[in-house]
Amino acid sequence: MPIQIEKAMAMKVEIIHKETIKPSSPTPPDLKTVKLSLLDQFTPASYIPLILFYPACAERSQMLKTSLSETLTLWYPLAGRLKDNAYVECEDQGAEYLEARINCPLSEFLNKPDVEVLKQLLPAAVESPEAATGNLLRVQTTFFDCGGLAIGVCISHKMADAATVMTFIRSWAATANGSSELVRPLFMGASTFPPIDMSIPMVPVKLMQRKCLTKRFVFSGSKIAALRAKVASTSVPKPSRVEAVSGLIWKGVMTAVRSNSGCFRPSVWAFSVNLRKRLVPALAENYSGNCVVGFIGPKIMEDNELELQGLVGRISKEMDKFGENYAKKLQVKGALLAIREFSKEFGEIATSDHIDSISALAGANTAYMILISDGEGPYG
Repeated sequence: MPIQIEKAMAMKVEIIHKETIKPSSPTPPDLKTVKLSLLDQFTPASYIPLILFYPACAERSQMLKTSLSETLTLWYPLAGRLKDNAYVECEDQGAEYLEARINCPLSEFLNKPDVEVLKQLLPAAVESPEAATGNLLRVQTTFFDCGGLAIGVCISHKMADAATVMTFIRSWAATANGSSELVRPLFMGASTFPPIDMSIPMVPVKLMQRKCLTKRFVFSGSKIAALRAKVASTSVPKPSRVEAVSGLIWKGVMTAVRSNSGCFRPSVWAFSVNLRKRLVPALAENYSGNCVVGFIGPKIMEDNELELQGLVGRISKEMDKFGENYAKKLQVKGALLAIREFSKEFGEIATSDHIDSISALAGANTAYMILISDGEGPYG
């Protein structure tokens, strides 16, 4: 009797419903306009994506839409539209809400996530121009065959950084759960980082088109603890988790490049740093808007600088220098100059054929993109 081999069915996402969710209460007249901050103005027009997965639970669809509508009364700029890279017109235009279904159980999908299918769980492409011209918030709920759920959220980077996205998610979750302790955003970016006349020219950054390969690495808590102990030194007796993992990945990348090319290549580590706790006085955690800046960190120019403890020490030292120098510039009239200088330097490095650029916490169009998130140490 011949053996029958059943081929796995290709995963397919199908959109089944689309609507616009508006704030449950009208936005007051005095809140109809929200100015962008300097950092918002210089942030690329793209979406920040996030996908959350949940097990099977009944009656979720209407609850999600109702709670989102209520949440938008607090997050009214996300229901508005961007105007002239200067302000958000908050006329309660609403957020896009999609419902979809996928022909597989959640457990099967999570066992081996497919990057291309992951993209279909989002309501928009990250690079969509609508991040500047259309919906500032887009949501897609995708139901799995088992009843499991994926919630894909895209928020315009012109209005939010990763910390803001997480604050929004906590706010929405609190509303959905009926919590009396709502997470309220603070829209004070324009007073913290005053905007400028965007007619002032910026140094253009032209990035080369490169093929990208996505890899996922999972580090357990015990392994990270052991790594931190291993890389501790006199100069950095208690390295943070991010410092330790960053050093390990950086060393691995440089070693792989040397193995593939047959020779050592100089390398630079670039950071995206959350400023909320680094400014004086520090900003509240629920400060909403862009509060992240790029920073060119340590450069490795010689083959004899690849020792792991040394790399971690270099990363830690550069972060201390950032706090002492660069962060302070952003609170004075030199903020624009600091941003222009970074844009120019990063553009030169990112387009260089002679040095590899590695970016942590953000960084499209670099040779490698690494996402490291941690609430501990100077990066959180």
